[in-house]
Amino acid sequence: MTGASRLAVGLMAAVALALSAVIWIMHTDLSRLRADEEAAREALAAARAVAADMLSYDHRTIEQDFARAGGYTTGALSLHYRELSRTMAAQARREKAVQQAAVTGAGVESASGRSGRVEVLLFMNISTVKTLKGEEEPRRQVSRNRARFIMVEKDSRWLVAELSTLLGDPPPP
Repeated sequence: MTGASRLAVGLMAAVALALSAVIWIMHTDLSRLRADEEAAREALAAARAVAADMLSYDHRTIEQDFARAGGYTTGALSLHYRELSRTMAAQARREKAVQQAAVTGAGVESASGRSGRVEVLLFMNISTVKTLKGEEEPRRQVSRNRARFIMVEKDSRWLVAELSTLLGDPPPP
């Protein structure tokens, strides 16, 4: 075998090795992307399914409403919902408040299947009826709101770990 032949074989082996490495990296990245996509799909469905329950209440059943909503949460948000039930109940009863949330749209902002964390942006219509002190007729209000749910996978369930409402006007396109 001549020197040029050996060089050609060596170059082909190096190219084959480099291509193998590229294929392995692409396969690993594809697996990560598929995991992220599956996590996003599952968390989005879970967020859409629980959002109305988490943001709705009726003064007649407020403790049960917040207990049910707390069942969709984890971590510090669970504690927050227990506290919210205690602090809001008296005011909700006094005002005979009923709040109903309806999800009108939702999308995934970011997803990581490996860490089990997905950020979901929700668009909602919130209908509120309450009777303020000194008024005979209830006030009705419908508002458009946005919320961000940080969903985490825990024991094969997607739960809300953080919830933030997004007030103000959306940014211009």
